Amino acid sequence: MRKRTLIVIGMIVAFFVIQACTPAPEKNLLGKYFNAVALKDNDTMSSIALEPLQPDMSSWKIVSIGEEKIVPASLPALDAAELEAKKAQDAQIGPTLDADALLKDAQDEKDLARSAAGKAAAQKTIDKFQAAYDIENAKMQELKRVYNAAKAAAAAEEEMTMFSLGQRELAVVRALTGDVHSKDVEIAITLQSGAVKNYKLLLKQYMLRDEANNIRHPGRWVIIRFEPLS
Repeated sequence: MRKRTLIVIGMIVAFFVIQACTPAPEKNLLGKYFNAVALKDNDTMSSIALEPLQPDMSSWKIVSIGEEKIVPASLPALDAAELEAKKAQDAQIGPTLDADALLKDAQDEKDLARSAAGKAAAQKTIDKFQAAYDIENAKMQELKRVYNAAKAAAAAEEEMTMFSLGQRELAVVRALTGDVHSKDVEIAITLQSGAVKNYKLLLKQYMLRDEANNIRHPGRWVIIRFEPLS
């Protein structure tokens, strides 16, 4: 019994030793990336960074590593928001077109009027329908703005998701659930000129699952963005 206990304890200790000795993912990732920069290996850079940076550098170092954050995958909610925004925009098309048609009819009536009194009366009608059209069109423009923003947000999140998953096409990507891991890493790059530039990097990893088909979709750590600090 004691021997078995010692074996179990030994396995647990070994596990934590291995974990402790495993380099942090950001160090491996950045090491591979900047090695590709030195070799001018564009394919490798593009496989690691969504928007690659290729500085004319002599060296680089990690300045600080932020705490890892884990949040639920947001793409399903963003996709739903896009669909709702599209539905609301489409529902406003009819009222806007109707208001526009009434305004144009009123303008035609004025063109056909022969007397000054007739034209004055037609102008009052035009003013009324112009005000109504302006209201409906303003609604349409706002709904269009909301839809475009929702569409852009979902597309950006889908792009990051697919990049981490290493997929070009995945029909169910917007339905995948799971967690998104992220870290902010600050680095200092010494250029060939001797100048030092600091950047904040956003790293992400998507760990997702297709619940309907019970399929895991583990992503890899990737560089999403280089933000210049100096």
